[in-house]
This record gives sequence, C-alpha cells and structure tokens, in this order.
Amino acid sequence: MGAPHFEPGSFRDRTSRVFYQDGAVLRGLNPPAAQEWEVLKTKPFFRQSMGDGKIVHTEQMVESPDAAPSPHAERCDAHWSVILKHQAIPFISYPYEWPFSMLRDAALLTLELQAAALDADMTLKDATPFNVQWSGSQPVFIDIPSFERLRPGEPWVGYRQFCQLFLYPLFLQAYKDLPFQPWLRGSLEGIEPAQCARLMSLRDLFRPGVLSHVVLQAKAQASYAQTERNLKKDLRQAGFHKALIQANVGRLRKLVAQLTWKQTRSTWSDYTEALPYTEREQYQKADFVRRITHSRRWNLVWDLGCNTGMFARIAADNADSVLAMDIDALAVDRLYGALKQEHSPNVLPLISNVADPAPNCGWRGQERKALVARGRPDLTLCLALLHHVVISAHIPLSEFVSWLASLGTALVIEFVTRDDPMVQTLLRHKADHYTDYDLEYFERCLADTFAIDKQETLESGTRRLYYARSKQA
Repeated sequence: MGAPHFEPGSFRDRTSRVFYQDGAVLRGLNPPAAQEWEVLKTKPFFRQSMGDGKIVHTEQMVESPDAAPSPHAERCDAHWSVILKHQAIPFISYPYEWPFSMLRDAALLTLELQAAALDADMTLKDATPFNVQWSGSQPVFIDIPSFERLRPGEPWVGYRQFCQLFLYPLFLQAYKDLPFQPWLRGSLEGIEPAQCARLMSLRDLFRPGVLSHVVLQAKAQASYAQTERNLKKDLRQAGFHKALIQANVGRLRKLVAQLTWKQTRSTWSDYTEALPYTEREQYQKADFVRRITHSRRWNLVWDLGCNTGMFARIAADNADSVLAMDIDALAVDRLYGALKQEHSPNVLPLISNVADPAPNCGWRGQERKALVARGRPDLTLCLALLHHVVISAHIPLSEFVSWLASLGTALVIEFVTRDDPMVQTLLRHKADHYTDYDLEYFERCLADTFAIDKQETLESGTRRLYYARSKQA
C-alpha cells in the first residue's frame, strides 16, 4: 500500500485518526477504541442504521494494522490496533454552511442514533454536527468511535455539546430569527449556555426548551465551575440511571422536531418570480446548460448562486456530485426541502457567499478546510451572478474571472448587460464606478484565461451565455 495521508481535522481525537491510502478512507483505532468497536459491530441497531444509510458504511480491514503507522508513535502505540474502511462522502460540508432545516435534520439523526444506542447499552460520547455529513439530501453519521459502552450511573457526556452546537443555534434562528451560521463559523465549539441565556429575553423563557436547556444549564454550569465537586460522582450517588438519559433524549427529539424557522421572505427567495425572463428565454437558458452538462460525465459541479436549484438539477443528471450554493439562507433552506422530498441522491445545497467563502478554520487552520480545499469542480455554473459579484459585492470583474480560472474548471457563465432591468436596478442608487462591468472587457478577460467554445445570446438581447474550457486543464 502507498504511504498514508492523515486528515489534519481529526488530530484532536486521541482514540482514532482518519487517513487516506490508495484512494480509500481509513480510520485507525487505538486499543480502547478498538474494544468499543468490537462491541458496536455486533449491535443490531448499528447494522440496521448502516444499511439504511444513516451511518456511514464501515468495515474492518483484514490487512495488518502495520500498514498504517500512528502519526503520534512517540506518545502512543506505534501502530493502530484496528483499521476501519469507510465509504467516501462525496463532499465534506460544515454546519455553518447549512440552512436551518439541514441543521435540524442532522440534530434529529444524532438523537435517533443516541436513542438506539441507549437501547443497546451504548451511548454517543460526542454529539456535534461536524460528525454528520450528507449523501445528497440524506444526513449520514460518520464518527464511528463516538459510540461507546454506557457506564452505569453516568450522564450523557455529549449532552452539553449537543446543546451548544445543535440546540442553541436552532433556538437562535427559530426564536430570535438570527442566523446561526456566522456564530458557528466564528466558534467551532458553538454557543455557551451562559451566552445563549443572555441572548434570550423574558418572553423567551416561556418558549419550549429555553428554561430547562438554557437557563438551568447555565446556572448549573456556573455552580459547578465554582466548586471542586465531581458531577459524575454526585449523579451516581443520587441514583442516576439510563432511563433518565432516555427521557431527556425523548424530550429533545420532540422539541427539535417542532422547531421551525418562520421566515417567509428574503432578498432572493422570490427571485424566480421576479425574473425578467420570458418563458422562451427560460427554456433557452436551460437548454444551453443541458447541452453542456450532458456533453460528458462530470465528477463535481458547482452551481454558484443556485437559488431554486433549477440548473443544479439539470447538471445532476450527468454528474457524480453537485454543490448548489447561494448566499440566501432561505432560498437554500427551501431548496433543501425540495431535494429532500425528491430524494435527490447527488445535489448538496449549501449557504456560501462567493465573495466570502468558508476559510480554513481551527487549530493552525487545519481542522476545517476552506471550500476550495475540499474539492475543486470540473464544471462551474455561474448564471445570473456576475453582475451581483461586481456591482453588489464590489469584486473587480477581472479578479472574479481570475478566481474562476484558478479553480481549473470548465465554465458556464452568463453576462447580463447594462441594458438589462436587473443591472439597472442594482445601479439605481449607486454612483457608477463600475467601468469594468463591460461586455467587451469581460470577453477579453474570459479569453485570457479560458478557451471559449460556445456562446449564445438570449432572446431579450441583454443576456449572453458562454461555455468555456480551462486553459489549465
């Protein structure tokens, strides 16, 4: 086998480590984690959940673990005790890129697995959305070593983490109509109980879950922080048992399932209805995209500014994976709901601002990777977006085209001229300093970095479509 490439984002896990070898996704387990695995793999709930696609398909490697040396040989055993092989996830995403409904569904999956584990005298020691990924519109739990045997008299150690990274962000959006994504992007540990308590008003105390899961937990945490008492010991002596955890998990499942984001309008949520397109132009544009996307099989397609996902769906017919990205959280939330109903297997909707995409985060910038570092597209759809990037986000046109070229991607891009009603709307209350927003200049920039294969003007004459191949390919 080839040399292993270790996943930097997994280094905080002292019991296991993810690495890649000869294209396979592998995980090494140290002796204590290997013992938990030996128990887990015999449990019917684990096999059933894996068969249903709720837990990533995992099998134990029969090869000697000597093939995968530990990256910390000087501080632990020289080699892992067990090597697991996981089914690859098409594209890794993070909770600060998910809309409300995706975070809620990931929370419900975590609680479902915790309930099933408890029935089998096991538990989830971790309850973070970073342990959930997506296969199309289906959430998939990926952190196998999070399952461990339940020790009698001990509480659910993942409860606080569940609150900070699942429940409190959901409360923030459901109860306060505040986006949780910037908070999770800025703090990988989530929202502390005391912080969440300060965000809640007196009225919020009467909302489901706030008093018990926020206020009382904040007070309990502050109380124990000022003493040397052992919480686990206190609970054990008080007769704490599994049924109490099960009751709490049951209440949490009911609470989370009832949470809704009541927002009905946003900047771009009704964009389709307001489009200055005729029905003929809609068909013409869709046909152009279809001809390009069906000209070959694509591995990864990015649809930037996807809105309702119309073109992402077209691309999905002939692509392994499609990322449908938009800055508008409500539009992405609605798209996720539609894809979920359609059981879409290969379209992943994400909240992403092309002018400010997710960067490298965490210790030494290695725990959570930047968008581009997680997978470069071989085809990018950039439709009805360029004018927003240049005029609304103030990104120079040449800079944006240069960034697209740096991806090494083929490109379907639309240029909307200054005569178009949408561009005129964007410029209406602005001083027009956008001299670079010009069709001839755009075509020169595009030709400098791409080989233009096809172009077509829509019926209105104010919108032009281009298909261009990367000169770097």
